[in-house]
Amino acid sequence: MNASDHQPPQLKVTVVGATGYAGMELARLLSRHPNVSSLRLFSSPRTGPARAQDGGEALDFRMRTGTTLAVEPYAGDALSAAPPDVAFFATPNETSNEVIPGLAREGIRIVDLSGSFRLRDAGLYDRWYGFRHAAPELLQKFVYGLPEENAVAISKSRFIANPGCYATSVLLPLIPLARAGLIDWTAPVICDCKSGVSGAGKTPTATTHFSEVAGSLKAYGVFAHRHLPEIVQESGAGGKVIFTPHLLPIDRGILSTIYLKKTDAEAPAESLRGRISEAYAGAPFIRVLPAGELPQIKWVARTNFCDIGVAVEAGSPWVILVSCIDNLLKGAAGQAVQNMNLMFGLPEVAGLE
Repeated sequence: MNASDHQPPQLKVTVVGATGYAGMELARLLSRHPNVSSLRLFSSPRTGPARAQDGGEALDFRMRTGTTLAVEPYAGDALSAAPPDVAFFATPNETSNEVIPGLAREGIRIVDLSGSFRLRDAGLYDRWYGFRHAAPELLQKFVYGLPEENAVAISKSRFIANPGCYATSVLLPLIPLARAGLIDWTAPVICDCKSGVSGAGKTPTATTHFSEVAGSLKAYGVFAHRHLPEIVQESGAGGKVIFTPHLLPIDRGILSTIYLKKTDAEAPAESLRGRISEAYAGAPFIRVLPAGELPQIKWVARTNFCDIGVAVEAGSPWVILVSCIDNLLKGAAGQAVQNMNLMFGLPEVAGLE
């Protein structure tokens, strides 16, 4: 066996939707990744010419990503003619639904950051996403890309559905307790989540301008946010989940406070904390905080960490879990790179340290 047989792969990578917030984070991370030998950037198919190359936006793109690579207008034929080892789609849900099926059938490895392949039941897309799914037969082929839970399946798959940012922040603390049978589902699990405004995407709206967001806090998507069915699906919820997102007047970060009832009213916080710590032993991006400590957004901003804290009311069955992530990294681009690393047998932390 040659020494070269042990060399890690050098990958040709494409990012579609490179001018959005998550796309720019991908461009920044992948341009520095030790195992990426070639990086090609496209705008989203729905945006037309690559805006990042126009005047001041070209400078903005270079400064944010640290790369001088050109962003090409999307061309599916060009991608098919020179297929990459993996293509990331940081595109709107509707765009991924339209464009990805054809490329997947060509065998191109895909990491999709939209929600278009997260739900296994095609019938849910009409209600939660507002469109009929273009390729229901592909939904079972896409692995839900939560690395701490699905690493083995991710490593064997060609198609990854990157989790939603809110869903990531809820599922990571919730799943270990749900799987251990420690949640009493006779009471609802309440997920009170707050996100920075970058979670709404780069396209400005009347509700995300600075003058609308600054100095305020508001709930939105009540009983209607599309990350809810994803949370229910992946947690194996045995009862009601209530999820309410809020918009914070900051640029990035998510803090999720999760209220639940435990099956053993006498179980102390330390036993629950121990269960979560055990589940993520060796997980490089999970930090379970010590007793009496709860996470803060500033501790995880611009990192790929998820910080988790546990609090239990003495003498009662109630538990509060608090988690924090950066919505653009662990909630999007950073997690997507984690998934790529697992797909190609690379160290999970490659390009993310």
